[in-house]
Amino acid sequence: MARLRKSLSQGVPGGQGVPGGIVRALATPRALRVAGILALALIGIAAAGAVAWANEPHPWQFGMQAPATPVKERIHAFHNELLVIIFLITIFVLGLLVYVMVRFNAKRHPVPTRTSHNPVIEVLWTIVPVVILVAIAIPSFKLMYYMDEVQNADMTVKVTGHQWYWTYEYPDQGGLTFDSNIIQDKDLKPGQKRLLDVDNPLVVPVGATVRVQVAGTDVIHSWYVPSFGVQEYAVVGRLNETWFQVEHEGTYYVECNQICGVNHAFMPIVVKAVAKGDFDKWLGDAKKQFAAAPAPGGADANATVIAAAADGKPAPEKLAAGAQE
Repeated sequence: MARLRKSLSQGVPGGQGVPGGIVRALATPRALRVAGILALALIGIAAAGAVAWANEPHPWQFGMQAPATPVKERIHAFHNELLVIIFLITIFVLGLLVYVMVRFNAKRHPVPTRTSHNPVIEVLWTIVPVVILVAIAIPSFKLMYYMDEVQNADMTVKVTGHQWYWTYEYPDQGGLTFDSNIIQDKDLKPGQKRLLDVDNPLVVPVGATVRVQVAGTDVIHSWYVPSFGVQEYAVVGRLNETWFQVEHEGTYYVECNQICGVNHAFMPIVVKAVAKGDFDKWLGDAKKQFAAAPAPGGADANATVIAAAADGKPAPEKLAAGAQE
């Protein structure tokens, strides 16, 4: 502490000694202890957030949803690295501001210095930010390439966005196709989640690399699963592609992430990740169930979409007019 007071009380002729004074001020044992405590607090906050992470949104949730795929794990790792960099930059800038306010206030320097520049500082404040940006850019580009490059897929799922429901197709399974609609409030059963549960969720096996092809039929939708680190837009006339590999069994609840019309809030996404044996059993049952069901997008699906606009929502004829627009 004595070294810190001494550093703050010494003059700096012409501003040439600023870097050394800052280093001395920030390198004291007390300053290092404070930095260590702040670092431990940051780790504790992150750990507390991890406890609250889940595969669905929660009231007062802190932090992002827990990663369920390798892509999301890398996104989290990169996010945490950036937090450290931002934290260190913030502490440095705060220390610099405090140092300047204390060391160069009007009371200490009634006659301000006429120093106009300092070559060392000017070179440093140009080179250091460039180095930081390069250090961030390299892992960022690697992550973007990893997310974009579809791995050797074990299966393919095609997702088609409509106003306001999803259609899922399994091209590898004889073209198995079905619609996924929100469950209306009056039809909810105990344990089902309002505005999140659907009648037919997407089911995938744990550990399988799944190629996801995303398309649209009307307006732009967004197939978004935070726990997977996946967000792909459903655009008319385009077939976008992404992938994921779920590592944990569970049910993942999300919603369309692109404003797509009056019922945007009523087209949730539910993905169930199950063991391989359970997936094979579900697949056999689904082929029988949907083979006898009406074709996806038919009258039943349209009726469900219109019914999603419950009391207080636009009338069916308005919905139809909005869909045509």
